[in-house]
Amino acid sequence: MCRRFAFLLSAALGLAAGEALAASSVPVPQVSGPIASPDIPGAPSHNYTFFASNHDLASHGYLEEEFFIKGTARTYNTPPGETGTVKDSGLPYFTRIVVRRPADPKRFNGTVLVEWDNVTNLFDAENFWFFGWEHIMQAGYVWVGVSAQTIGVAALKKWSPQRYGALDVGAVVASSGFNRGPDRDAMSYDIFSQAGQALRHPGDVDMLHGLKPKLLLAVGESQSAARLATYVNSVHPLARVYDGFFLLSALGRSIRSDLVSPVFKLNTEYDVIGGEAATRQPDTPKFRTWEVAGTSHVDQHLRTSREAVELRDNGVSMEANLSPLCAVPSIGTRVPTNYVVASALDKLAVWAAGGPPPPTAPRLTMIRIMQRPHPSVIARDQDGLAEGGIRLAALAVPTQFNVGISKPAHPVSGPPRGATGAVACVRWGYSTDMTIAQLNAHYPSHAAYVAQVRRVADDNVKKGYILPGDAAATIREAEESHVGEH
Repeated sequence: MCRRFAFLLSAALGLAAGEALAASSVPVPQVSGPIASPDIPGAPSHNYTFFASNHDLASHGYLEEEFFIKGTARTYNTPPGETGTVKDSGLPYFTRIVVRRPADPKRFNGTVLVEWDNVTNLFDAENFWFFGWEHIMQAGYVWVGVSAQTIGVAALKKWSPQRYGALDVGAVVASSGFNRGPDRDAMSYDIFSQAGQALRHPGDVDMLHGLKPKLLLAVGESQSAARLATYVNSVHPLARVYDGFFLLSALGRSIRSDLVSPVFKLNTEYDVIGGEAATRQPDTPKFRTWEVAGTSHVDQHLRTSREAVELRDNGVSMEANLSPLCAVPSIGTRVPTNYVVASALDKLAVWAAGGPPPPTAPRLTMIRIMQRPHPSVIARDQDGLAEGGIRLAALAVPTQFNVGISKPAHPVSGPPRGATGAVACVRWGYSTDMTIAQLNAHYPSHAAYVAQVRRVADDNVKKGYILPGDAAATIREAEESHVGEH
């Protein structure tokens, strides 16, 4: 773990001692496990953890375990931007939690990241983990994934009736796979609260095996971040289980101004065009927004991390099926959003513990701001690259055309079904390589190219947008390239 981060977090935790928010009457659920996984991941009998990590956890000193939790949940009225009220209570549920933690307690940095699993593609996907897994393990975080929504649980039950057949979060999935009428995930908010309580106040089964969390941070990406926005506005003022929130790509959901805990919004170029521009809010002592130029809602780093487990567990790659449907088949940008996620995560941990807030960042430059579902229009330079925002070297010193928004190769007829099919092209954006002639026109020599990359990377470290290790990797990649060698 970065020494500076460890020092700041330790100091901030000291400031926060005695000021931690006590959880309300959120009950601690019954926990069972760890659940045995007798099958090797990929076995056709599916008696193992769905989406068990394909990264070499052991070489990072990490372990993965799955648990089941059950209890009774409440549902809430969630008026936009306001504190909610309890609507119903005593509703039984039974779901799962996946924990990835350092095997050596000395490596634990004191912060647990609790991710609201994303179900946009009709199965549980731990998208925040896919964006940030390298730094999560390098810095010593515990990562926890929670299956809180009906679609995800229904997919689990179908995938392995033997392992997950008893799971139940309170609703039956419609044949279309999408919501009809009232929110069938109404219990999800209390389930997510109770998952946090079980981590903070273990009973007979301690999912952290003695690790004592000093901070619980709620994290989520895309649809999950949108649901966390509702949680922040309406449920957190009542529950107060979590110490801070990281909303990655929150899809234009506004956050109340009178926050009790820090909220960090990180938006890609697509997110701003697709809805965030119309709901921008000023930074405050409890709220931050960063916007990253040249980035798509889901990028090639996520694809590299997620596609292998999709193929293993679902037998299909949604990304590979999508690519030929898009106007530019090389879907997904290559500007490393994960570098910004890593820095933002460390700074949120310090902030949530009572330390200083993260630095502010410039917003992307917009020409026209539109209300959803109409896209806003972003200012672009002569290369067609977005202007303004956080500008990493891959965008500011380009060797590719990274554009955060795209379109289907052919017009899509009929109403879009969720986020699947060619309609998904828009949020994947694209990345195409510059030609040799274009590179030569930009960079008179290899040394000139490396110097520009170094200047941008060092500046982003100075401003706090990326970490020193990621800047070093950026510079090393530039040095090892042949860019500018005419």
